[in-house]
Amino acid sequence: MGENRPDAGARKASAFDDDVLGSIAPFVAKQHRPTIDVLVWTLLAGRQIETWLSDTVAARQLDTSGYFALSALWLVGPPHRMTAGELAQRVVQTSGGATKTTQRLVRRGLVRRVADPDDGRRSLLELTPEGLKLARETLDLVLDAFDSEIGNLGEAEREGVAAAVKRLVIELSERLSR
Repeated sequence: MGENRPDAGARKASAFDDDVLGSIAPFVAKQHRPTIDVLVWTLLAGRQIETWLSDTVAARQLDTSGYFALSALWLVGPPHRMTAGELAQRVVQTSGGATKTTQRLVRRGLVRRVADPDDGRRSLLELTPEGLKLARETLDLVLDAFDSEIGNLGEAEREGVAAAVKRLVIELSERLSR
């Protein structure tokens, strides 16, 4: 199970390794062994990336939820607006979690509520100029830090990882939205 890399001994130990996954093998049906590799390694990578990202964006007095919200509003394009429900869906938060995140960003002057020009009964969340500036600066910070800390993954390896993770996200999104 998993790939044994010659440089694995030089890397920092993680909570799981190929030996741990191998010890699970007798308890997992043969057809599920690759599945447990995918499940364990993607969960572990997700936790590690979230911890790393949390530490990185803290330099801008943001938490990961705030960073994701600012990024989602920025990347939707001008005028950088969406409903609270759309934001919650994009950043994979409950409506309650998105409300708390939004309130923190509004208090900091990074996001404001504006009337929906198409439906006066609801409001939209909109990036302020300060929020847009912070979203851009933080993306540069995150990308520079990730590039320097990702290790020896070359461009082709990064593209392969990105393609595999993207496929996994698309597959999960299709099934979870049913």
